Parts: sequence; structure tokens; C-alpha cells
Amino acid sequence: MAKKLVIKVTAGADAPERCSQAFTVAAVAAASGVQVSLWLTGESAWFALPGRAAEFELPHAAPLPDLIESIRATGLITLCTQCAARRDITEQDVIEGVRIAGAQVFVQEATADDTQALVY
Repeated sequence: MAKKLVIKVTAGADAPERCSQAFTVAAVAAASGVQVSLWLTGESAWFALPGRAAEFELPHAAPLPDLIESIRATGLITLCTQCAARRDITEQDVIEGVRIAGAQVFVQEATADDTQALVY
């Protein structure tokens, strides 16, 4: 079993089921003791901003702010550098604990030993 799970979520409110699945899998993995690194890319980049996750709604899905808190408790949340730049998001704008990093860091994490990478 992989000791680390790297999840890249590319969807936001534009594809709510896919978005919710990514956050749910990340939160469940984190709660199960798996080391989680969740990457926010594309439209999910907006969830790095305070209050944006609270605006997300999907029937029969866990609230996104709760999932984010579960992930942040033991894992990493990273906002893609290019995605942030395209949306004029800076390190001063994001919620506490979210880092901004680029493709090189993603590749390093995703190709590390005992790591499973998933893309939603």
C-alpha cells in the first residue's frame, strides 16, 4: 500500500461531483493515516481563498470546508503556481496552511517511492 497519496484536483464548481470526489478521497485517506498531498489546479484553485469552499454545494456530499480542515490537519494543500498567477492569487490571499508551488514539486511528490498519484 502506498504510504503517500498525491491528489491533483482540476475541477471546481464547474464539475462539482469530480471536485467533491477528490476532496472526499483526500480527507478519507488523511483520516486513515495516509500522508496526503492535495494539489489545487484549474478551477479548484479558487478553494485556496478564504470563504470560497463554503460557497460550494453538492447534495449528499460532505461540506467542502470540513473536508479541507480534515486534510489540513495532517496533510498538505498546494495551489498550483500557474493557476494562482492566472487568477491573480498570491500567498497573502490563501487560507492558512496552503502553499503555492509548481510542476517541479508536483512531479517530485508524485514520483517518490511508495507514492500513489491520482488526478480528478
